[in-house]
Amino acid sequence: MSAGRWAVGGGAVVVLVATGAWARWPSDADPGLWNQVRPAIEARLVDQSRGSGYGESEPGLGARWFCRARAVELAERDGLVRADVSTLCMEYGVRAGRLVECGGAEVPQVLRLRREADGDYVVVSQEEAPDGAGGEEWLTSHFSRATTVALDTGVAAGPLESEARTHFGLPSDSPVTEC
Repeated sequence: MSAGRWAVGGGAVVVLVATGAWARWPSDADPGLWNQVRPAIEARLVDQSRGSGYGESEPGLGARWFCRARAVELAERDGLVRADVSTLCMEYGVRAGRLVECGGAEVPQVLRLRREADGDYVVVSQEEAPDGAGGEEWLTSHFSRATTVALDTGVAAGPLESEARTHFGLPSDSPVTEC
């Protein structure tokens, strides 16, 4: 292989790695602001999920919802914060001393939050793509191109599993099985 081909190939790899890093890391996500709005977003997600899972209909499981949001883009303007996020909510319970996963969904959303007098944030509006037809159009009309690429990385379930194990008093290496 000639040196020219190596240079072109190496350059292509550098471009791909740089593009992947740029798309994965949200350019507009201020970590300080995210730490302030995240609790309000995740609390809302948990509240909305309650009563919607299979595990909750099985009293012996003690099932409960756990939610996590990942900031893709954040913008603050005119007293409102717009949070473009990828959210993951999972329902976990316990059966025979094992953590069971009863359901869940990952959903991209746009939330707007307002700071209250006490300094905490509250969600004032929330939008998500419709199921089925129209979902892709919704994404492209509500998110920038960089955001839709960043949404492909998803939200890791590992932290939710750890939180559920802690909540239910299970060992950290307790396996997760299906409900």
